[in-house]
Amino acid sequence: MALVSYDGHVYPNAALTRDRIGTEASPHPLETALEQWFSFATGRHTWISIKGATLRGLASARRRGSKAAWEVDCLIDAAEDDDSVLSGLLDQVVTDAARGGAEKIFLRVRADSPVVETAVRCGFAPYLNERLLAAQAPEARGSASGQHKLRRWSRSDAYPTFRLYNRWAPETVRRVEAATFREWQHARERVSSRRGTQQRVIELDGQIAGWLRTAADGEIGRFDLMAGSTDADLLDALIDGALERMREQSALFTLVPRFATSLGQRLEERGFSVEGEYAVLARRTTKPVELPQLAPTPIQSFPT
Repeated sequence: MALVSYDGHVYPNAALTRDRIGTEASPHPLETALEQWFSFATGRHTWISIKGATLRGLASARRRGSKAAWEVDCLIDAAEDDDSVLSGLLDQVVTDAARGGAEKIFLRVRADSPVVETAVRCGFAPYLNERLLAAQAPEARGSASGQHKLRRWSRSDAYPTFRLYNRWAPETVRRVEAATFREWQHARERVSSRRGTQQRVIELDGQIAGWLRTAADGEIGRFDLMAGSTDADLLDALIDGALERMREQSALFTLVPRFATSLGQRLEERGFSVEGEYAVLARRTTKPVELPQLAPTPIQSFPT
C-alpha cells in the first residue's frame, strides 16, 4: 500500500507483458494495482527500493517459457527525482535472475518511456518495436482462399513452428530474442494468465506457413500470429481464424512487430487502430563462451 497515495493516485507500472494487454486502462486502478504488484506467492520474484521508511520503487519478474528466460512484469518508479532507483532495481533483477538459473531477461515498455534509456545503461539491448492494435467487436470476412485451412497445433509442430519463426522474424530480432530452437522455447510468452489458450496452424507444401494463437479473458480477446509470406490470402485466413474464435469478446488486442508491415496494414483495413508503440529489450545474464576453432596443421615427416 506504500505505493498508493492517500488521494488514490497509483504509480504506473512501466512494464507491459503480453497477457496484460487491454487491462492498463482499468476503471478500478487500486484493484488493478494490488492484483499486479502483490505477487509474492504466485511464482514471481519481487524487489523493492527503500530509503528510510519510504518505499521508492518496485520490480517483479517471472519466468517465460522456462526458468532460463525471465521477463520483468512490474516496474514502478516512485522516486521521480532519483534515476538510480530504477537502475538499482534492474541491476538487482539481473543479479538474482542469474543466481536463479535465468540466462536472459526481457522487458517491454512504451517506446517513448525514459525507462528505455535507463535499461540500456543497465545493459539491456532494444531489439524490437511493436505496435498495439485494438478493435471493438470486428467481424470475420470468411473470404480467404479455401486452401488456407487452420488445424489444431500439436507438440510435434514445435520445431516446424520455430522454422516459421526464422522466416518471419528478421535476423536482427532472432539474434537477440531466440537464435536457437532451445532459446525460442524458453523465450515464448504467455498470451493469457488463464487457461484456454488455443493454437492453430496452416500447412502449405508440407511445411507450416502460418501460426495463430488466441486467448479470451472475459470481454478481452488477445491473439498473435506469424506468417511465412506476405500473401494477402494467408494473412486474411489467420486474421479470420482469430476473429472467429473470439466472437464472444467485445475488445480484441494484438501486438504487431514493426517489421510486419503487411500484417499491420491488413489489420487496420479490418478496423483495428493503433493504441500505442512499445520497445522490447533483452539482456543476457551469462556471457556466451566461444569454443576454440580447430584448424588443420601440416603433417611433418622426420628422418628415421
